[in-house]
Amino acid sequence: MKQTTNSILMIRPTAFRMNEQTAVNNYYQKVVEGLLPATVNAKAQQEFDALVEKLRNVGVDVVVVEDALGTDTPDSIFPNNWVSFHENGDVALYPMFAENRREERREEIFDLLEDKGFQIDNIIDYTSAEEDGFYLEGTGSLLLDRTNEKAYCALSPRADEELFIEFCEDFDYAPVLFEAFQTVNGERKLIYHTNVMMCLGETFAVICADCIDDKKERKMVLDNLKKDNKEIILITEAQVDSFAGNMLEVSGANDKRYLVMSTAAYQSLTPKQIEQLEKHAEILSSSLDTIEACGGGSARCMMAEIFLPKA
Repeated sequence: MKQTTNSILMIRPTAFRMNEQTAVNNYYQKVVEGLLPATVNAKAQQEFDALVEKLRNVGVDVVVVEDALGTDTPDSIFPNNWVSFHENGDVALYPMFAENRREERREEIFDLLEDKGFQIDNIIDYTSAEEDGFYLEGTGSLLLDRTNEKAYCALSPRADEELFIEFCEDFDYAPVLFEAFQTVNGERKLIYHTNVMMCLGETFAVICADCIDDKKERKMVLDNLKKDNKEIILITEAQVDSFAGNMLEVSGANDKRYLVMSTAAYQSLTPKQIEQLEKHAEILSSSLDTIEACGGGSARCMMAEIFLPKA
């Protein structure tokens, strides 16, 4: 299986703002003072459009869908949490922690993808777990090494162990489970999404090993990456705060590899880290300051990779 795809789904926001329902365990969100909601949304749209343009300019097939009007979906810009698309024609739907994020799941998006020639054979729906208070937020919670058939997951209130194991059994991934922490007001608290502190490329992995407090777990995760011949590029917790873990490798024209990240993430990297990354992919960065501050997510969260076969 391929690790990178040329096709991604992105949702253009209509009501983007800081989501108070997710802020309870996403410590990367900030209140931006003095900006009207309409201004925040307009800024997010500008950042979104600029990133889409950069991706399209290098040959990435970006399917843009406007968020539905009149819904309270402040985080719709992060579709990778509610859906994932797989090479065998499977689509997975995920249970979401925040009630207002459940409104983001829209079946008509699948019709639109089929109209564009993508083949959907089977929908695997985990969303009933919401009724029991269990969550697994897509490729925010799951980092999929598709080539080596491994799934990495940092357990958190938004990543339930049993659901993760169920996903791995359904999709034939070997589970790699651990806990990752960040310091919030002097306390170690679980990081809400794995993809904040880790990124898997085809031939490399970016990871903040310092977030994995348990030494055995840390060694186990790093050993798995080494075994699969990934070059490990270590980042610091301060760099995680700048979303340097929230990157995604995509394929552009002529199968050229690009590593997509925000300007803040790029600016936090050292020259040596940039040199290491550029051996594997060309860096494509774009300013996402408003989206990062209010949404507590960055470039990777904005892109749901489409691995579906073409009909």
